[in-house]
Amino acid sequence: MKKKWWMLFLVLLVCLGSAWLLLTPYFRNENMVYDDEQQGLKNQIVIYFSHVVAENTPKGLAAQKFADLVEKKTNGRVKVEVFPNGSLYSDGEEMDALLRGNVQMIAPAFSNVTELIPEWQVLDLPFLFQDYRDVERTFTGDVGKQLLAMLDEKGIKGLALWSNGFKQMIGTARPLIRPDDFRGLRFRIMPSEVIARQFRLLGGDPIVVSFNHVYRSLENHEFDGQENTISNIYSKGFYKFQPYITISNHGYLGYAVMMNKSFWESLPKDIQQKITEAMQETTVWNLQQSKRQNEEELKKIEQNKHIHIHKLSEEEKKQWEQRFSPLYDQFKKEFGDKLLREIKHRDK
Repeated sequence: MKKKWWMLFLVLLVCLGSAWLLLTPYFRNENMVYDDEQQGLKNQIVIYFSHVVAENTPKGLAAQKFADLVEKKTNGRVKVEVFPNGSLYSDGEEMDALLRGNVQMIAPAFSNVTELIPEWQVLDLPFLFQDYRDVERTFTGDVGKQLLAMLDEKGIKGLALWSNGFKQMIGTARPLIRPDDFRGLRFRIMPSEVIARQFRLLGGDPIVVSFNHVYRSLENHEFDGQENTISNIYSKGFYKFQPYITISNHGYLGYAVMMNKSFWESLPKDIQQKITEAMQETTVWNLQQSKRQNEEELKKIEQNKHIHIHKLSEEEKKQWEQRFSPLYDQFKKEFGDKLLREIKHRDK
């Protein structure tokens, strides 16, 4: 019986060997045929774009729009692969990943740039912008160019400033209307000294929490309030835990879109030009989309009967501004008032 099985095994080996000898020529490189599309894919430039928010937020939508524009403008020579929701790196990790070259693009919040470039703290100052027109003028004008140029010495190519929207205050247990309403409460913040001082001036206790961990921290009751945009509050469902929303428009959440400088310089000039064009188009779109999205999603939140929404009156706003005035004094002391004057210059 064993001899019979061995004979069958040997016959099988002989058949496989013969088949290999017959088919080998067809698998040699010189006989393989590649079409143009396959050749193009071999030379394709792939850019990993990591960010930490949801796909349906102003930044998430802008990142995908940018990726689509780049692929279209370069006829597929460049592919931007977008990784949202911190799936590659958290907001505390992405800057180091960019500098190491582990990822080619990121778009951190301004606050996350302040540790690298302290002058960027100017963008965290409360009531810096009056409206979206102020924001657009700053982001796309000379001030924006100055801020992006500061990244150059750090090994980073600054591409654009993107918008999310004005920040609002939200709380778990009570409305946050007067400055004293913040006293004794814990507030989640981004890693910004200006924002930390802001909450201390209100009598609150600031706690740095990565954006990726905010929802879990809310589930564990680790803080009592936070500042955030309506689009983030809505897309992440923060209102489910913190039903007291104050429409304060006291701060602004924006992003610095950046690329590893060495990677940027390695790109052909024509590719750099196409990426620049795609970024300019995306930025114009983002500024419009962020305003529209925050307005639309506020209307959706207002339909929820369990959410308590208060809009600051002019008198209440003045109380907040008075409480925050030391932040401006401190910034001028540390960095002068040149940037502030340029941002605060309003067209008559």
